[in-house]
Amino acid sequence: MELNKIREMSEVELNAELLKMKKDLMNLRFQHVTGQLENPLKLKEAKRDIARVMTVIREKQLAQEDK
Repeated sequence: MELNKIREMSEVELNAELLKMKKDLMNLRFQHVTGQLENPLKLKEAKRDIARVMTVIREKQLAQEDK
């Protein structure tokens, strides 16, 4: 997911997206363990996307505190 799209989302949308991404990561892990995952790089990409969303959520929290 692109960073610009993430930054345009509201906090509620970000939290919903974060939950969805974590579920997807869990499914990817299960697929990896059972040998069904065709592209192991998807795990790495999913973790990075989660980190991006968490970073933007934290940025928004800090921006609200500064006001």
